[in-house]
Amino acid sequence: MQEQLIERASLLFEQKRYAEAQKVLMEILALSPNNIQSIVLLVEIKIHNETWNEAIELIENAIAIDPEFDVLFYLKAKIYFLQNKTDLSIQNLKIAIGIDPYEANNFAFLGHVLLHKKQFSEALNNANQALEIDATHIFALNVRSTALLKLNLKTDAFETIEDALNEDPNNAFTHANYGWGLLEKGNNDKALEHFSESLKNNPNSEYAQAGMAEALKSKYWIYRWFLKYSFWMNNLTSKNQWAFIIGFYIISRILRKIAHASPSLAPFLIPVIVLLAIFALSTWIINPLTNLLFSLNKFGKHLLSKEEKKSALFVGLSAGIMFIGLIFYLITQQELGIFLTVFGFTMMLPSGRFYEQPKVFFKIYPFVLLILAILAVIQASITGEMFNTFVMIYLFGIFGYQWVANFFAIKSN
Repeated sequence: MQEQLIERASLLFEQKRYAEAQKVLMEILALSPNNIQSIVLLVEIKIHNETWNEAIELIENAIAIDPEFDVLFYLKAKIYFLQNKTDLSIQNLKIAIGIDPYEANNFAFLGHVLLHKKQFSEALNNANQALEIDATHIFALNVRSTALLKLNLKTDAFETIEDALNEDPNNAFTHANYGWGLLEKGNNDKALEHFSESLKNNPNSEYAQAGMAEALKSKYWIYRWFLKYSFWMNNLTSKNQWAFIIGFYIISRILRKIAHASPSLAPFLIPVIVLLAIFALSTWIINPLTNLLFSLNKFGKHLLSKEEKKSALFVGLSAGIMFIGLIFYLITQQELGIFLTVFGFTMMLPSGRFYEQPKVFFKIYPFVLLILAILAVIQASITGEMFNTFVMIYLFGIFGYQWVANFFAIKSN
């Protein structure tokens, strides 16, 4: 009887009828609380629902029942990985490998986690170990291909991903992964083909949808260069990313000071300073602006998530305020026009990242800035001083936002 119920729960899970599957599993566990197979399937449902604490509690209970079952530590590692707790994920995968050193899944997943840690050589080693156990392991082939690509071994990388496609020509993840690899190397047209194939096999693949959007955006030459910069930046370790950001800021400050102190050098330095400023600002606003254009396109809008569409709307409103402020100033020469222009332009920065994690920061911070702007206008109407205390706090908030947002971006990457 229990076997039939487990088969039914497994079928419901495969059909993505998670609530019904969970109901059946709870019936099984009411009769047999130590049924590991049911617990494992229930954990997978909790992972899908992102109820992390419940999933961990179930895993801990299962480990107490069967501490020598490597799959339990694999699932525990998966939960931690999805919460961006990569060190804990690695710890549990090493336990899983210690229990069963002949399971390719454990090595492949460890390689995948190490990719996210930017430890590309170690990721490659683990993918190779998985492939020594199972030469046709699709996930391991994908991990190996990505690791080789990040190590700039382009030929081997694409040969490996071709092997994965030969094993399973309709694998949605492999096609999407191939597309991202091609996109990183600048082959946008071929990347689009693989993203299309991925979406044919799995229309709900967010990985493929995001890749398709990036590939279409990169048809604009300015976005193509931004994408190259993004790939380069994301391939750096966290320390090197911070070194670049801080170094960029320090160099810009030094150049401004030299230009101010040496009028004879100013004509040569000012163009460089302006270019650096344009580059820095473009890295913040180009993605939300292209999302705004995408949201207005009858095809492109389907590649944006609901949160990205909301963000694009806020960016559009911010840009509208900026242009209204600019026109208002040109006509009236009033300081309010300058304030609206600066407010609209600067609000494009947080508006463009409205959907990112952690939501507490990226969603609340823009509203705090908006309140500061409203208070600034109220104080200006009372005192007649446009550049008042609230304006200064607002500008300081925008400056601080960039550093905190960079912190979360680097941590996420």
